[in-house]
Amino acid sequence: MKLFPYAHATHPRWDMAVGLVLAQLRAQMTLHGYAANPTLALLYITDHYVAHAQDILEQLSSELPEVTDWTGTVGVGIASNNVEYFDEPALAVMLCELPTDQYRVFSGVAPLGLAFEAHTALVHADPHTAELSDLIVEMAARTDSGYLFGGLSSSRGASVQFAVAGDGNVKGQGAASGVFSGGLSGVAFGPGVNMVSRVTQGCLPVAKAHQVTAAEHNLVLALDGEPALEVLLRELDVTLDEPHEALQAVRATLAGLTERAGTAGGAGDAPTITRTGNFGSDVLVRHIIGLDPVRYGVAVASPVKEGMELAFCQRNVQAARADLMRVCAEIREELEPAEMALESASALAVSEAEAAPHPARGIAGAIYVSCSGRGGEHFGGPSAELQIIRRALGDVPLVGFFAGGEIARNHLYGYTGVLTVLT
Repeated sequence: MKLFPYAHATHPRWDMAVGLVLAQLRAQMTLHGYAANPTLALLYITDHYVAHAQDILEQLSSELPEVTDWTGTVGVGIASNNVEYFDEPALAVMLCELPTDQYRVFSGVAPLGLAFEAHTALVHADPHTAELSDLIVEMAARTDSGYLFGGLSSSRGASVQFAVAGDGNVKGQGAASGVFSGGLSGVAFGPGVNMVSRVTQGCLPVAKAHQVTAAEHNLVLALDGEPALEVLLRELDVTLDEPHEALQAVRATLAGLTERAGTAGGAGDAPTITRTGNFGSDVLVRHIIGLDPVRYGVAVASPVKEGMELAFCQRNVQAARADLMRVCAEIREELEPAEMALESASALAVSEAEAAPHPARGIAGAIYVSCSGRGGEHFGGPSAELQIIRRALGDVPLVGFFAGGEIARNHLYGYTGVLTVLT
């Protein structure tokens, strides 16, 4: 597989940004090792361009007529190789050259047909969609692997998605403009498209994991047989006798939940807390939304069932950086063979500052969806999160966005990053 051409730009005028992106894409498509006949495009814009989403799609698709399929969405920030754009008008595009029988773009007006054998899927979702978690589970069940990756649109204005299918829309549902709001859209991949995907957590447990022994809807009443509020206050070393300090500590705390094997729908294939003291990939981080001093319960922003595991946690920059480096190392280890040709080894031995994208890395393109709460300077400075990925994987074509929730497997995560590379 050849390298996927990609481009990114920022400009107050959307048409100028599109022009800059097109110039980069066309230049790359002439280079050796890059795909010259792409048919699928990934398009991400910041919310500054929402009002011009239709214009941007029409301009790009008219200038790139060979690209028949488009997918993407909006984020408060977007990402590309070594750079992120927050609170400024910007867009990023990656052109994928894949066998046309190995992917299908889907949306509300062009749903994924039963005739296509989906192995996995990149999913973009509107955060305002009703019963979104159930839709994600249902979508994952329609894939052979049960694995989805992607995220929820994030925008201070309208939440839009891009979806243009080259094989047309469903008969009777009318023409589609390619720009949508609501529901799910994205692209499903067949078994012939190889990829590696990992979830990286951004929070650190403050103490051990507990078993939920009593719960009611989203209210945790008991952990390991103790009142949940007592456990929380003890682990945060605060007391309700000093409500101001207690409230500040609770506001900075979240709850990491895991459905263990044996609970309804539980996977239990990874520990809640690993041997390194970090969260496992099955942990779903949710906000604490209230305290019940009468029943000594803790309310979280998710339904909770008895038998689940819960660990109170806090956002942690060092833990987030270390875990991101870990998943990048796992991806490199999985992709790099035990032995490689001298030419490939020499190409990868070049210093990171000089190393250009190279097919020897085994990565044709990468998609990174990170929580909007992780971006910006959470990692220590502007674009620091993307710089970590570049140092670990080298210069690879990469696009993505900062989401209002991240999708991996059949779960909806928070404060995580989902890194997927196509090989």
